[in-house]
Amino acid sequence: QVQLVETGGGLVQAGDSLRLSCAASGRTFSHYAMGWFRQAPGKEREFVAAISRSAGITDYADSVKGRFTVSRDNANNAVHLRMNSLKPDDTAVYYCAVVRRGASMSRRSTNYEYWGQGTQVTVSS
Repeated sequence: QVQLVETGGGLVQAGDSLRLSCAASGRTFSHYAMGWFRQAPGKEREFVAAISRSAGITDYADSVKGRFTVSRDNANNAVHLRMNSLKPDDTAVYYCAVVRRGASMSRRSTNYEYWGQGTQVTVSS
């Protein structure tokens, strides 16, 4: 049984930083690409960042490029999202996800099989 647990969310002011973490279990974590998505109230879930199995390739949504950094620690089955220069528009529930067997890293949520429960990030102006 695959489990993903996100931590690190909170209430911060614009310009602050946060580091989200996702602890994974139940699968050989290093064999799968991982992604971060977010969903703001009244909006659809959107892609934030993704990282390949070996962490050699990363991808970011234009809205976070240059501010967010995704990384992974395969030895400890964890993936992280460092968020700098946070803006009120970054307010959302953030989810980590693992791709389906055989899938590559992707911006499409349908390519991901397992999801965490989410962690709330609120950025005040």
